[in-house]
Amino acid sequence: MTVRQAPPRGLSSDQAALALIEHGPNTIPAPRPPSTWRRVLMQLRDPMILLLLAAAVLTASLRDLTDLAVILVVVVLNTTVGVIQEVRAEHALAALNRLAAPQATVRRNDRTAVIPSADVVPEDVILLQAGDVVPADLELFDAIQLQADESTLTGESVPVEKDATDELYAGTVVTRGRGAGTVTRTGSGSALGRIAALLSNQRPRATPLQRRLAALSRMLSIVAVALSAIVAVAGLVRGLPLPSMVVTAVSLTVAAVPESLPAVVTLALAIGAHRMAQRAAVVRKLPAVETLGAVTMVATDKTGTITEGLMQAERLWTESGTAVATGTGYDPAGDLVPPGVSPDVQHLLRDVALCNDAALRAPTDDDPAWRPIGDPTEAALLTLAHRGAVDPDDLRAAYPRTHELPFDSARKRMTTFHLSPGSDDVLVIGKGAPEVMLTPDVTPYGDLDHAKAVAAELSEAGYRVLAVADKLVPPSAPRTENGLRLVGLIAITDPVRRNAADVVATFGEAGIGLLLITGDAPGTALAVANRIGVHNGDVVTGSDIDNGKDPTSGHVFARIRPEQKLDIVRAWQDHGHVVAMTGDGVNDAPALRRADIGVAMGEGGTEVARQAADLVLTNDDLGTIEAAIEEGRRIYTNIRTFLRYALSGGLAEVLVMLIGPLLGFAVPLLPGQILWINMLTHGLPGVAIGAEPADPETMQQPPRSPQEQILGAGLWKRIALTGALIATVTMTAAIWARSVGAPWQTMSYLVLGLAQLGVAIALRRPSPPDGRRLRFLDLAVAGALAAQVLPLALAPLRDLLGLQVLNVTEILCALALASVPGLATAIGWHMRPARTSLHRTWTWWRAGRKRLTKH
Repeated sequence: MTVRQAPPRGLSSDQAALALIEHGPNTIPAPRPPSTWRRVLMQLRDPMILLLLAAAVLTASLRDLTDLAVILVVVVLNTTVGVIQEVRAEHALAALNRLAAPQATVRRNDRTAVIPSADVVPEDVILLQAGDVVPADLELFDAIQLQADESTLTGESVPVEKDATDELYAGTVVTRGRGAGTVTRTGSGSALGRIAALLSNQRPRATPLQRRLAALSRMLSIVAVALSAIVAVAGLVRGLPLPSMVVTAVSLTVAAVPESLPAVVTLALAIGAHRMAQRAAVVRKLPAVETLGAVTMVATDKTGTITEGLMQAERLWTESGTAVATGTGYDPAGDLVPPGVSPDVQHLLRDVALCNDAALRAPTDDDPAWRPIGDPTEAALLTLAHRGAVDPDDLRAAYPRTHELPFDSARKRMTTFHLSPGSDDVLVIGKGAPEVMLTPDVTPYGDLDHAKAVAAELSEAGYRVLAVADKLVPPSAPRTENGLRLVGLIAITDPVRRNAADVVATFGEAGIGLLLITGDAPGTALAVANRIGVHNGDVVTGSDIDNGKDPTSGHVFARIRPEQKLDIVRAWQDHGHVVAMTGDGVNDAPALRRADIGVAMGEGGTEVARQAADLVLTNDDLGTIEAAIEEGRRIYTNIRTFLRYALSGGLAEVLVMLIGPLLGFAVPLLPGQILWINMLTHGLPGVAIGAEPADPETMQQPPRSPQEQILGAGLWKRIALTGALIATVTMTAAIWARSVGAPWQTMSYLVLGLAQLGVAIALRRPSPPDGRRLRFLDLAVAGALAAQVLPLALAPLRDLLGLQVLNVTEILCALALASVPGLATAIGWHMRPARTSLHRTWTWWRAGRKRLTKH
């Protein structure tokens, strides 16, 4: 038996505030961010920038001050934009880290409170239960069957039994039982802090998408260098000077490769993750952002996700009668109907108040609602006791707890032992699932057949049912959970969220299936599934899975143990699906890691589940998963849109420089003109494309195949067509200008730049019904357009870029030709949903068949 000490009272708010000032926050000191100069140097290490710097040295040695000035302007502006994008991405990720910070349950001001782990200080009293991550080093003074997983420190995977006076270390996980302890060390002084400090300077790894795009950039660089070399050699053959052709080749290489691609991707992922956080979905692992767009199946708990997570004990049954509770939420105000508490009902309320580890938090100025502390189901039982005029605090004082067997997902029950007032006898109380409690071994005394029939009826009506039983034994009797007498049943309801059916329907339109998973009875699961429109098939139970039934034979799962979620996730993945799974308990962690997207509950979930997940829902709402998937699709689509825009423009510039000499244009564009066009088109407009809102039809399209390449689904063909069309209209403008004696090189410069900006406008997303019509992309294109035309009006810039003045007719002709690629793109862009849907459905089906054949 665990020896109980007089529990410390904990700190007051003032004491905690002083200790926080003295000891600092309970966090590992983050490495200092790089200085501005270091950021600049990192930008200058980019291969494309190094090429430009080499060209600058060459032009300076040749005293070619015009090209030198243009190159230096491009380097300065690109570096500035790169540094700004890097800082914005870091700020967005830092904000996410603050939102995803772990929490701790403490005793402050003689009350239980939940605070950020960073605010824990020495001498704080920490309350722990299964699923919590220990926030700091502490010395236990209370331990009830407490086990801790210390593998993060020791590498030993077997949980360690903990007793009162033992130490617990920061970062370890409570796997069973509950306990309390006093903080001894925090932050970098803790055991985990000393290890983490050694790793604090490790840079985060790139996401899979960033690595794939980096490989794409390397391939494009090789192709661009080869093509630019061909341009240079062709110029030399025609007798053009070597230095001039080298600078031209370097400029063309820089223009052909979208050097802003890494910055656009990083910023799109970081800002997208920040936008998700504003929609109550906190991304803990950046790769989750890109994976979300490919999700085909969402496996979700019923309680708190499909339902409101607001447990309410609504009906009571005893052998002498029934009662219904009135009231809302966890507010103790309410009554039992019929009025007047019978002895049997009072007996039942006493037991559920004593066999209980939860508490109720009264309203505050910041939060006017009553809130549960601990398990919501147990908090609902406390609320029920209050509504029956039974005070749990008085009961706990009168019946001190001497021992307990905490709730366990395998046993599906909890048992507590209490000293009986006025005698030495021990009161044993058990509560749990009816199929566990209502057996002759556990509860041999009472009308079990009638109780089973009532429990089945309540379950089919959608209630979660608990059976309660107790016994009074002498102090010398062994501590057993069996041989109890039936006390009664309690039916708990958790209202289905208003938006649940709409979310399920949206998932269906988006080609995403829903798996409803619950530990409740099959009748309860089926009732909720019918209410929200989940395709039923067979209701698969935990026993069915144990007996070898295929988890993919149904969409509704009942009486599922947390560890069985791993089997469900694995089975659907083996059938070619990309699975997102929700979880909240310590036993959910393996399945959360196994799932393609692990989703943890931020309100009611355990800390270990949040740490194992990729995504944390701060409102535990299924609709938030829909919003996160939509955001993931938006980000991935925008990256592909940027690639189409940037690569088609780069291809057009290369084609112009390759085809121009064949048509009699010795140098279609000067190096400065190429760099100026590239800087304007790939700069802010490219970044703005990454920030475009979601397509209104994005959730009416099937998910992309996880095997789809970044340039797949016909994207490379569209890049080739758009690039060829831009090059065609550019050369058409040059040929026409030469035929009428107009400045053909200036016409080429103007049409090439304006055509690319026209494509950017054509790729603009439709404005959502409640969205702003003027967006960042509009402003970015307007600014680039002004900067493109400005050299024609300003003599110093005109001379710098080697341009000439155009008359009104020539400008109008340039505008007409430059609008053709944009118009063609817009027509194809508006026809894309049907083509994309058919192609992705075919690709996804074919990939699924391959995986099925493999397995």
